[in-house]
Amino acid sequence: MNFIGVYTWEHIRFMLAGLGITLQVALIAIVFSFIIGCLLGTIRYTKLPVISQLTAAVVEIIRNLPLLLIIFFTFFALPEIGIKLSVMNAAVVALTVFEAAMISEIVRSGLNSIDKGQIEAARSSGLTYLQTLQHIVLPQALRRMVPPMVSQFISLLKDTSLAVVISLGELMHNAQIINGQDVNFVVPILLLAAVMYFVVNFALSLLARRLEARQV
Repeated sequence: MNFIGVYTWEHIRFMLAGLGITLQVALIAIVFSFIIGCLLGTIRYTKLPVISQLTAAVVEIIRNLPLLLIIFFTFFALPEIGIKLSVMNAAVVALTVFEAAMISEIVRSGLNSIDKGQIEAARSSGLTYLQTLQHIVLPQALRRMVPPMVSQFISLLKDTSLAVVISLGELMHNAQIINGQDVNFVVPILLLAAVMYFVVNFALSLLARRLEARQV
């Protein structure tokens, strides 16, 4: 193991660049998956005829597929039907689709956790169904969803490493490039990657615990 040869400023800068791509892809996917997941979860909660059932079917299909398969499909299969995406866009789309399905379940569970008595009281006071959802159900449910959503976002950040299979220049991709320079670099560079992942994910974990404590 050659720690001195690995931990040069050039290698560390290269790894930080990979971490930057990891965070960029994760952030974009988090934003879009949150929006889409909230929409899908709300549609399932409202139990709209046909639409709710179709949404549930799509969500269940995606949730039961491996993320790696979705990444392959996005990057290799979509071009066959005329949709060609860059490596980064393919990774973002795949992560967004997969995580939106996961988040939709968190949203649906959060909405279902609200006491039905509050909904009945709101309806009896003259509020419409949409007004009850907007002013009574969603504000309370969103507070309860925050900790599990942060946990899901941590999983999303770690899942970006799967995009190495389509050569996205993220953290693990850059680690592999440095690995290829010398067999003695394997352990040190993987340790460095592990530390970088740990620092980011541990910070998010602390955030999740703090938010969860506020709900008690």
